[in-house]
Amino acid sequence: MYQSVSDSTFKALQAIDGPSICNAIEGLNFRPKNQGFMLPEIKSIYPDMPVTLGYAVTGVISANEPTSTPIAREDWWDLIASLPKPTLIVLHDIDTPPFGAYWGEVQGNIHKALGAVGVVTDGTVRDLDEVRALDFNFFAKDVSVSHGYVHLIDIGNPVGIGGFMVKTGDLLHGDKHGVSHIPFELADQIPDMVATIAEYEEQTISVCQSPDFTMEKLKEIAKITRPY
Repeated sequence: MYQSVSDSTFKALQAIDGPSICNAIEGLNFRPKNQGFMLPEIKSIYPDMPVTLGYAVTGVISANEPTSTPIAREDWWDLIASLPKPTLIVLHDIDTPPFGAYWGEVQGNIHKALGAVGVVTDGTVRDLDEVRALDFNFFAKDVSVSHGYVHLIDIGNPVGIGGFMVKTGDLLHGDKHGVSHIPFELADQIPDMVATIAEYEEQTISVCQSPDFTMEKLKEIAKITRPY
């Protein structure tokens, strides 16, 4: 049985940008500050889109050679259906370099119908205009014109993408800044911590933007305990 958060918590997390999510998790001292997010190589293809939040469904793909034994699409679809909604598809591409896009207009439509809101991949994507029109988000390493021989070779197992290991069922948050992981243990606490950090930062910003700014005032505000 996969975990999920309450509807109210989900909506609250959707309203928070990526850097604030990471700051809040740091403030809650749950894990080292250099863990829990993907490296900048995984980029938002549609940086104008709002936050994408969903439960990860993992798989592995290759496009370099044809195969007679791909993972059945029906098994993949059944796995997606077993997760809380919305889902966020997470695919590791084993090709070096990746070149064949699993993701385009057709897969975007199929997976949106199955309850997915986007894809995260260290492979490639294509059909950018058509998929953007679906409000289906792409976080990818690159863009490719062709799908090559792309096929699924594994589903449901942990995958490493952008320096982070993702498990099926993980709660992932993505926006124009990148993709991060939200621990279920902290999900309910994050909105309040975001507010605490925002209040702290506003004090510093107000001093810096004040027409009466002085070095002494900056040093004084710096004495306040940093919450993250």
